[in-house]
Amino acid sequence: MQTKSNSATYLSPLFTLGQIVATPAVLEHLERHGVNASEYLNRHVRGDWGDVPSEDAKENEFAVTRRLRLLSSYTIADERVWIITEADRSSTCLLFPSEY
Repeated sequence: MQTKSNSATYLSPLFTLGQIVATPAVLEHLERHGVNASEYLNRHVRGDWGDVPSEDAKENEFAVTRRLRLLSSYTIADERVWIITEADRSSTCLLFPSEY
């Protein structure tokens, strides 16, 4: 079950995003609906993990300072989109859960 995370949202970025990439399907979805991904990337990098279970939000809080992978989940134009930042912070990817 997906629940809205209760994590704190910070004013300053908590980590670097690295190279930002997206799957072709997500790019097409964003373009079709006129959505700019920067709003969601800004939420992700500031610790607003979106709609994730509370245990995943807690894992993200732990992962920020230990350089582990980070996952946020947002509903964008009626579709669930994940944003994943790799543990080494070299890249961040937007993708549909079905593409994982």
